[in-house]
Amino acid sequence: MCLATNGTLVTDAVCAKIKEAGIKIVSLSIDGPTADIHDNFREHAGAFDGTLRAAGLFKKHGIEFIINSSFTKRNQAEIPAVYQLVKTLGPTAWYMFMIVPTGRGHDIMDELISKEDYEEILNWHCDMEKTETDILVRPTCAPHYYRVVLQRAKQDGEKMRQRTLKFSTGGSKGCLAGQLICLIDVDGRVLPCSYFHVPAGNIREQPFREIWDNSKLFKDMRDFKSYKGRCGRCEYLKVCGGCRARAYSMCGDYMEEEPFCGFIPTKPNIQGGKCP
Repeated sequence: MCLATNGTLVTDAVCAKIKEAGIKIVSLSIDGPTADIHDNFREHAGAFDGTLRAAGLFKKHGIEFIINSSFTKRNQAEIPAVYQLVKTLGPTAWYMFMIVPTGRGHDIMDELISKEDYEEILNWHCDMEKTETDILVRPTCAPHYYRVVLQRAKQDGEKMRQRTLKFSTGGSKGCLAGQLICLIDVDGRVLPCSYFHVPAGNIREQPFREIWDNSKLFKDMRDFKSYKGRCGRCEYLKVCGGCRARAYSMCGDYMEEEPFCGFIPTKPNIQGGKCP
């Protein structure tokens, strides 16, 4: 069981209750290496200090915690500095989150990191991960990272390492939505993931097993041969898969290509592709 908190209300007493409740790990967010940057990103004065204070209390009480960091154009230059700060706090893991333009994310489309910068950031992460031994690290909602890792391994004549990720799913595969994971929301809707708001069915109307095995949405998402655009002809499709939530949000079609990947496949274009 995991608890997500902004840290501002965490005290010694709260930590005692967290342990008593049997919560295994807590997640915090740090989106900048300084209060000015983090608080601006979160639009909440004092958020940065609250998060650091909570991290210190979790360490004091022996509560494992992970740190998530979200990035847009506003704070992408701070990624290495955020990583260095996070390491000093002693979390179990640091997850670099690349914004998916759904929900509130749809309101900041002009702040989304360009596909060119996206590629550079994923390569930075690949280099960092090779030497990181203190904490678990991974980019979140960046399925094409697995293409980058495989490309780099081939380029350097190395084997692609299976990644051990405690409190996480996956190890060497990109998008898992509708394939290994899904989300059941409070209304019983079965969604591919928390960022993909198209339901495959509803458990109040039919059994989960029937939805998981037979819904059109999940069958489509598992049918790699029907993917469109660059994803449909990409040699790394099965290790990546592209973000179906991004494709739906930006192209109106969840079978379209990943709009934030700049990789050009070697196979000829068979199925068009209309995503910008």
